[in-house]
Amino acid sequence: MKCPYCSFPETRVLDSRETEDLEATRRRRECEKCGKRFTTYERIEEVELIVIKRDGRREKFSREKLKNGIMKACEKRPVGVEKIEGLVDEIEMELRNMNSTEIASSVIGEMVMKRLKRLDEVAYIRFASVYRAFADAESFEKEVQRLKK
Repeated sequence: MKCPYCSFPETRVLDSRETEDLEATRRRRECEKCGKRFTTYERIEEVELIVIKRDGRREKFSREKLKNGIMKACEKRPVGVEKIEGLVDEIEMELRNMNSTEIASSVIGEMVMKRLKRLDEVAYIRFASVYRAFADAESFEKEVQRLKK
């Protein structure tokens, strides 16, 4: 770590501790040359996830967008906000544990559908109708039949 006073590249750490929110590590350092002390903060750099849309566009993953889509599917259903938050947490964790930072929107859609199917069948059908872009009642009916199996 380079000293902010004299630019000497050698410093030593005098003290290390976590910040109150546990989001960073605070380090007190001392320059080996001029002896002045300073503080640095070390944070984890968040890996940015990119969603590849059906038409090939790329956009940043939005936790809020995911949550809003699920909430819309669960509207007027007996599904609590904490369950939706848990579902979103689960999906985001799974995405971050993948080997790639670029994920097809279809992969995310399938993750949501799999979880909604277990959580609430009506919410699942609502989400599927938008996600799979049902063109007519027959498409809708086929999905309901698959759900029954």
